[in-house]
Amino acid sequence: MKKVRLTKESTRDILKTLLKRSPDQYGEYEERVGEILRDVRSRGDEALFSYTERFDHVKTDAGSIRVTDEEIEEAYSMTDPVLIEVIRKALVNIRSFHEKQKQNSWFTSTSGGTLLGQRVNPMERVGVYVPGGKAVYPSSVLMNIVPAKVAGVENIIMTTPPGRDGRINPSTLVAAREAGVDVIYKAGGAQAIAAMAYGTASIPKVDKIVGPGNIFVALAKKAVYGHVSIDSIAGPSEILVLADETANPRYVAADLLSQAEHDEMASAILITTSEELARKVEEEIEGFLQTLSRKDIIRKSLESFGYILLADTIDEGIEAVNAIASEHLEIVTRNPFEDMMKVRNAGAIFLGEYSSEPLGDYFAGPNHVLPTNGTARFFSALSVDDFLKKSSVIYYSRQALEEIHEDIEKFAASEQLTAHANSIAVRFE
Repeated sequence: MKKVRLTKESTRDILKTLLKRSPDQYGEYEERVGEILRDVRSRGDEALFSYTERFDHVKTDAGSIRVTDEEIEEAYSMTDPVLIEVIRKALVNIRSFHEKQKQNSWFTSTSGGTLLGQRVNPMERVGVYVPGGKAVYPSSVLMNIVPAKVAGVENIIMTTPPGRDGRINPSTLVAAREAGVDVIYKAGGAQAIAAMAYGTASIPKVDKIVGPGNIFVALAKKAVYGHVSIDSIAGPSEILVLADETANPRYVAADLLSQAEHDEMASAILITTSEELARKVEEEIEGFLQTLSRKDIIRKSLESFGYILLADTIDEGIEAVNAIASEHLEIVTRNPFEDMMKVRNAGAIFLGEYSSEPLGDYFAGPNHVLPTNGTARFFSALSVDDFLKKSSVIYYSRQALEEIHEDIEKFAASEQLTAHANSIAVRFE
């Protein structure tokens, strides 16, 4: 990890480096993704099945692309019962948290004959993308399906690439069934995004696509935005730990490594006011790296995107926290709740030494689908809101409109929109 004295200039340099990890920096793949999208849009299932055979080495057709109930039942028999029980416990927490986000339609009326309000409706069909291959994340299955289910989405479909044996990872299927998915399809990559965005004979068009994926999936989601809604264009994982001399260096080191192991492009940053803590964290990291299974990935991540930033004060550190706007923020200081109130930009905030980031990944309940690459300045965690549509409702009686019709006509005339003004005026001829 690079050790740097925290200044406005060093913060700007770090931000430039971190932004290089954005999917927007990989334009060389965009044309290849575009070709796949256009092909699936044009040829539908024929193209989808062809790409599945080409990229996943599995032959599929209209009769085999959909996961059957028998396959799901078999998945339960192949999954550790202890893991199934853990999934069910996590589901209780995730569902409970998201149920608090539910919104209702509302209306307000006046004695003058007006009624205003907002109708809140769920989307009709949502698509959840789940990575395959070596990436097996049943926790992400839960985090993407549950808020849609709580919102009241009628039809939740899931696509995920099959293994070479034509099967889907058992724990992925179990998590999907437990969370309440309606249909699962064996399709991955940009071709699966295209199928959900445009619709094919086998896979219906959806209203929104959510879920993580590789660079091809990220660029495909970016390209189809507008045909459908999407959650976000997610970049590599990030963690930022704000700590003072009261923090336990062993805990801090372990938490930094928990995200660095995701990807060689993951970012782990420590901001601290204590040089002694910084030194001890470095020592603990070296100790952990002797035993962790993904140490090669972690080392590359830390070499490229790992930083220890030495701040003069906690407030100076918080200023950098807000500038970096990290996906995950841990505050391990003498007054974490007080310091948290000064934070404006972070995907998820973990307070105190026993609120380690993986708690949020798996079990606590808040969603772990979070904004990355500084987008926490204007984006939020995936929530029930993401699966709702809101329609304004307006009613005026003749009496209510008569009282203000001249005001509207004048406003329209000032914009030279005479048809607008006429639409009101004809009612009082």
